[in-house]
Amino acid sequence: MPSYYAVIFTSVKKENISEYDSMARLMEKLAQQQSGYKHHESAREQIGITVSYWDSLEAIDQWKQQVDHQMAQRLGKSDWYKWYHVRICKVEREYSFGQE
Repeated sequence: MPSYYAVIFTSVKKENISEYDSMARLMEKLAQQQSGYKHHESAREQIGITVSYWDSLEAIDQWKQQVDHQMAQRLGKSDWYKWYHVRICKVEREYSFGQE
């Protein structure tokens, strides 16, 4: 299997934020339409974690520059998050147990 990339987005949301869920669904839909997108996994309790998987660093950069995604990034900073952290990693190997 060729290597690919993971974007790990961890965050803590502010309380009682409006329009977040609808924007999150839109971002998922738009990311899936981006060239180089593979899939994503997400969990939220006290800290939210979303990991999206991409074919290349170029695909990740194109997603970062997507107009609607840039608007969501601005709203995230101004309205939705107490903090967030983004990590970009190269996945060189994977294995699993059971079925997803």
